[in-house]
Amino acid sequence: MVGAIDTQGWLEGARRRVSPNCDARPPGMEVEVVVIHSISLPEGRYDGPDVEHLFMNTLDVGPGGYPDLRGLRVSAHVFIRRGGEVVQFVSFEDRAWHAGVSRCEGRERVNDFSVGIELEGTDHSPFEEAQYRSLFAVSEALVKRYPAIHAGRLYAHSDVAPGRKTDPGPHFDWARYRDAVRSWGLGTLEEGR
Repeated sequence: MVGAIDTQGWLEGARRRVSPNCDARPPGMEVEVVVIHSISLPEGRYDGPDVEHLFMNTLDVGPGGYPDLRGLRVSAHVFIRRGGEVVQFVSFEDRAWHAGVSRCEGRERVNDFSVGIELEGTDHSPFEEAQYRSLFAVSEALVKRYPAIHAGRLYAHSDVAPGRKTDPGPHFDWARYRDAVRSWGLGTLEEGR
């Protein structure tokens, strides 16, 4: 299980793969929200290397691979596999390229002030218990490190990019996730959503 976030923005206990698809947050920008995504490559197939290859720019984009993803440069701060393994690609202190064209709390450029967490999955199936346990551990570390994050500032990719994205989909248990974050008694104002 993962522990605290170190001074460089890396989770203790997470497997680290440093993605090139990131950059510095704008000066003075704080982490304020969490965006939950889901991904699998190919869709519905789990435990393969392709998501990690995508975030590392080593994905096969030839005719036998994923030619539609040629030139795509994306990442997330964290990827949580079906069995609960946590892989961190970008320091929380940096800006991961996860939300794309997006808007949240009246502001555009959501990557500037968010953390992106990818769950291995699809919009069409439930997530695993091990993934929720890891998500809760990662989120608790985030709430302790970044006090602007609270249960009212947890968003779906579909919330920040409506009409363009649908993840993590209807099978993600938002009530359970928000209740877990509330139960820690950490963070600032608890504005319900």
